[in-house]
Amino acid sequence: QVQLVESGGGLVQPGGSMRLSCKASGNILTIANMAWHRQTSGEERKLVALIDRAGRTTYADSVKGRFTITRDNGENTVDLEMNDLKFEDTAFYFCNAYILSPRQAQLQSDWGQGTQIIVSS
Repeated sequence: QVQLVESGGGLVQPGGSMRLSCKASGNILTIANMAWHRQTSGEERKLVALIDRAGRTTYADSVKGRFTITRDNGENTVDLEMNDLKFEDTAFYFCNAYILSPRQAQLQSDWGQGTQIIVSS
């Protein structure tokens, strides 16, 4: 069984910074794409940033230049460094990874439990 556990989050002032971390654990053969998504009340979950196994990244337009996603393939972790946070970054943030386990024939999308970021003065 695979588990994604996030850490970080909380209250931050506008213009501030915060780092989210996510670690995958369990019976893992390999992890393909890893990503962070966010969701606000009444809205769909949206992609914030994605990183493939080779380190290539994709960002939502709203966070380009402010957020940086990184990963450590040896530790099965993905981090999101967030700078110059804005009110509109307030949301629940979810870690996501496509993971292959020994008993699976294909990659499976797994999610963390979510962590809340509140940007407020």
